[in-house]
Amino acid sequence: MARRKRTTGKKYFDKEHELAIVRYAQTSDIREKTDLYVKLIQPVFSEMVDKIVYTYKFNNLPNIDYLKDDCKIWLTTILDKYDPNKGSKAFSYFSVITKNWFIHKAKKNLKTSKREIPLEDALRGSQSHFVVDTNPYERNREKREFWGALIAFVKEVQTDNAIIKNENDRRVISSIEYMLENIDKIEIMNKKAIYLYLREMTGLTTKQLTPTLRKIKVHYKLFMVDWNK
Repeated sequence: MARRKRTTGKKYFDKEHELAIVRYAQTSDIREKTDLYVKLIQPVFSEMVDKIVYTYKFNNLPNIDYLKDDCKIWLTTILDKYDPNKGSKAFSYFSVITKNWFIHKAKKNLKTSKREIPLEDALRGSQSHFVVDTNPYERNREKREFWGALIAFVKEVQTDNAIIKNENDRRVISSIEYMLENIDKIEIMNKKAIYLYLREMTGLTTKQLTPTLRKIKVHYKLFMVDWNK
């Protein structure tokens, strides 16, 4: 008789991740926070959200991929609120919060579920995006070249005294360079997430970030004009 296989696999949320979250909440070092989040906390949060969505059947909610990304971003905003001295482990604390977050979304969805879109309307025109007329190699090569050019552009901006005039400017552009160089480790990349990452890395408010980002945006448009040519 074959013995039943014992489950000895490593847990996805272990002591290392517990300590990383505790350290994140305690430290005021922006660079350390960023390293802890990118290398340890973000991956385990991502898996935790995915498992909770699957376990409690939240995957039936509309726009579930968007909701999962939104939840992962929201978890980052409350990382500093975790207090290990109150007795709950980080895994239990954030698991309960995540489950309750999706329960709230599910209840909200019930209120609007009667206003359903007819299936034929939802499917109308949905086939066009399956037609692919580009070479995957060329597309991937162009993508790599673009990111390389963008990082070079950001490095050039850091030395431009017409753009970088104060400490806030230096913090922002340095953080942008860090994100670009670690782009493969960052799971969620949208406007909301980028602002959140920049606030965490620089210690600045959105209001303080905006002037620098506006200046960079002007030069980024020029970069894109050159790139498209």
